[in-house]
Amino acid sequence: MNILAIGAHPDDVDLLCGGTLALYAQAGHVVTIAVATDGRVGEQGDDIAATIIRRRAEAEASCAVIGARLIWMGYEDEWLMDDRETRTRFIDAFRESAADIVLAHSVGDYHPDHRTAGKLALDAQIPSAVPRVRTTHPSLPKIPALYTMDTVGQLENDLDVTVDISSVIDIKEQMLRSHASQEDWLEHIYGMAYVDFMRSQAARRGEMSGLQYAESFRQVPTYPPSRPDIPLLGDL
Repeated sequence: MNILAIGAHPDDVDLLCGGTLALYAQAGHVVTIAVATDGRVGEQGDDIAATIIRRRAEAEASCAVIGARLIWMGYEDEWLMDDRETRTRFIDAFRESAADIVLAHSVGDYHPDHRTAGKLALDAQIPSAVPRVRTTHPSLPKIPALYTMDTVGQLENDLDVTVDISSVIDIKEQMLRSHASQEDWLEHIYGMAYVDFMRSQAARRGEMSGLQYAESFRQVPTYPPSRPDIPLLGDL
């Protein structure tokens, strides 16, 4: 299968679904990580161009940990907009990755870029399989299954899918540590130890299901039901 995870910022999917992606990669599936924005606000100082270069390189390094492909959209960090051009780019990401399963932000997330990325993914799901919706890549043969990820800080409690990531928590940590600039930035702005935060969040979700570490998701329903031919995310 082909798995696509779309994050608003370069380190989002590593934190929210990196373990699940690692499990898919280990099982021989093709994983693609799409990053919507360029991450330009995630450092101190005035050299925005250097930050963008650094954050893209970090995203590439994280992908390399699990052999994932990177789609770098390059929209301006903090200014992700829901418009025709951006929705078209999201639809094309679905198609470029030949997605069977898509993991995306929740539209109820706390961050505006996260919410916008989530809505764009939701609105791209059906058009990605409509041939007369023209983008760079041809339409998908079937509508992909869509799941929304947990939020930073676990602000939503009605998630209905749990994935046991206990066996790959160290791989998830390696992916997250690829984003060294964010370890420094989050320590500076919030006093947050990034990896410790990730492990505590995964441990809390695991404890709720009798697991050591877990990631949680919500399955997004569609009509007709999308992709009954593929295993559910929780069956990993």
